[in-house]
Amino acid sequence: MKDILLITPPFTQLNTPYPATAYLKGFFNTKNIPNHQMDLGIEVILELFSKEGMEKIFQVSSSKFQNLRTEISDNSQRIFALKEEYIKTIDDVIAFLQNKKPTLARQICSMNFLPEASRFSQLDDMEYAFGNMGLQDKAKHLATLYLEDLSDFIVENIDENFGFSRYAERLGRSANSFDELYEKLHSEKTFIDEITLELLEKKIKEIQPKLIGLSVPFPGNLYSAFKCAQFIKKNFPEIKTFMGGGFPNTELRDLKEKRVFEFFDFITLDDGELPLELLYEKICHSEQSEKSPLKRTFLLENGEVIYKNNSEKQDYKQSELGTPDYTDLPLDRYISVIEIANPMHSLWSDGRWNKLTMAHGCYWGKCTFCDISLDYIKIYEPVAAKILVDRIEELIEKTGENGFHFVDEAAPPALMREVALEIIRRKLVVTWWTNIRFEKSFTRDLCFLLKLSGCVAVSGGLEVASDRLLKLINKGVTVEQVAKVCRNFTEAGIMVHSYLMHGYPTQTEQETVDSLEMVRQMFEMGILQSGFWHQFAMTAHSPVGLNPEEFGVVPNLKDITFANNDIEFKDKTGIDHSKFSFGLKKSLFNYMHGICFENPLQEWFEFKIPRTKIHPDYIHDCLLEEENFNTKPNAKIVWAGTKPLTNFFTKTKKGNSWEMATLTFHEKTNSFSINLEKEKANWLLETIDKITLNNQNKILNFNELKSKFELDFDDFELFWYSKPIQTLKDNGVILSL
Repeated sequence: MKDILLITPPFTQLNTPYPATAYLKGFFNTKNIPNHQMDLGIEVILELFSKEGMEKIFQVSSSKFQNLRTEISDNSQRIFALKEEYIKTIDDVIAFLQNKKPTLARQICSMNFLPEASRFSQLDDMEYAFGNMGLQDKAKHLATLYLEDLSDFIVENIDENFGFSRYAERLGRSANSFDELYEKLHSEKTFIDEITLELLEKKIKEIQPKLIGLSVPFPGNLYSAFKCAQFIKKNFPEIKTFMGGGFPNTELRDLKEKRVFEFFDFITLDDGELPLELLYEKICHSEQSEKSPLKRTFLLENGEVIYKNNSEKQDYKQSELGTPDYTDLPLDRYISVIEIANPMHSLWSDGRWNKLTMAHGCYWGKCTFCDISLDYIKIYEPVAAKILVDRIEELIEKTGENGFHFVDEAAPPALMREVALEIIRRKLVVTWWTNIRFEKSFTRDLCFLLKLSGCVAVSGGLEVASDRLLKLINKGVTVEQVAKVCRNFTEAGIMVHSYLMHGYPTQTEQETVDSLEMVRQMFEMGILQSGFWHQFAMTAHSPVGLNPEEFGVVPNLKDITFANNDIEFKDKTGIDHSKFSFGLKKSLFNYMHGICFENPLQEWFEFKIPRTKIHPDYIHDCLLEEENFNTKPNAKIVWAGTKPLTNFFTKTKKGNSWEMATLTFHEKTNSFSINLEKEKANWLLETIDKITLNNQNKILNFNELKSKFELDFDDFELFWYSKPIQTLKDNGVILSL
């Protein structure tokens, strides 16, 4: 028995658990609160995509194929005709995607093992990409197409709401009224519902909780969360239920709909730790539960929706929350898929990532399209680097995985630097990636340090590649700055993904085309590896949503009783920005695979677009810069290389002789040598120990290093900017941070 059962309802990710319940479990552990967590989404997927699940799917749909008058696509007819092949292969394919049968890759890549339907028609277009993929990745991609074919069959013939990372998402998107969702919840159970509720019932009987929490991060989890709560109310009425997570945090802040509480007893907002601790005390331990204080919690009292925030307790500091705990989750059963042949893009779907947060909220907190009025953005609180790396070590020990995704809104560069230094000091082998702002703090040297610590990728918002619009967004960057930062990451060997936006208020068609040209050039220069276009959406809690008149938009306000986030609006420019979506995404798909850079932009669109006004070498010219002879006085100076082999010799010129030294450096991927005067070479050899990355003592800054040098020699700057030392910098041996 456990007092609390935490559930992530279908569906989020196939390859790794959504972290909310793991974060809460880690906190509950610090309070000795008995709890259990369940990823119901992955459980349903594994039940569905199994030999038994496939047999049921084809059995349930068979009546449609016996009635010749029913309209069925050629694709579905082909899949049904090949049903025995799907039933025969499904268990092995899933095991392969769970990294349990790696030798199956050869069978899959033989192109005569998997049954193929419409998704495989992409292969002719993508054959060029396979040259960049290894055997395992190619097989994962083919197996992913196989699963997507089956998903198409399920959507057409079994359940139109199915999706691998979402279920009935449309019902949760901007559901200002509860009516449609309420009606759906009282209609006949779907095939997916049957599987979901059967698994839920089994888990409840096993755990016997007093309190069940459903974490709803996205609209695509909402219907299933309500369906689970409905089932619990009917079959286990003694158990109390609550909902928390990203969806209620953003969409249900103005909740008035009483019928919600036919399903849930409580709905909590924002950081869940303290609200849930108080709920636990109220339900499980309080003798006067009616009077128990609550934190940011909706409930029904006397037939009315009440918001209670009457606890005097303050939210916990990030350092007090404990380490996320993935115990109870079937970590070896998650499915790694590769949807497109792009190594950066696959990070979201391939591999198991432990998730951590460097800092709560956003240190910038000014972007006008973002929910900066809400606590999850507004309240910025970083975690100390040593605590973060302690958590990294704990998670590696518990999960056996050393891959980490830091799920920050925007990871702070200074904290990233300290985390990287701490990882290197402890000699940990870690692979990690995170979300950033493309700000100038990401120098070439900082990017190189991050790579040394195990950083393999970053994602960040370029949004609209237009300096006028970036200023209107209050992004705090320029296109030139973004290009330089992307170059710094790329040259360090760190992949870069960019979030791209079109249709921002007052954006012209010319600016959309020019933005695409900027993106084209960045991909052509090789400084962007991946990206994703989305059309601007106005949210209720962003500066644009709160003050639409300042941004030239007219909101279409509706009566809100349930969800309130996305707001329909009209842009005063009158432009239909949605017409650009297909062309922008198609061009980006090709750029991500390194082709079609020479195609005129007009070829991506079926309607006339204006010619770009951006010079074809604009990004190239942005990246041309003079050598930087300006190290900041307080910059930390770090030795990131090996100790050199030393050979002393005498140099003679015009009758004069002096002692010299050749220092030979053997780094991981190259070797090189420099020559210095013997005395300065000895000084450098002695200094290496004081500035090496593995040194536990305080790292010296530029001024401190200068003072030490000038105890024995003159003019440190002349030495620091000399050709031999520049060679060390160019090879990443000396870093200025």
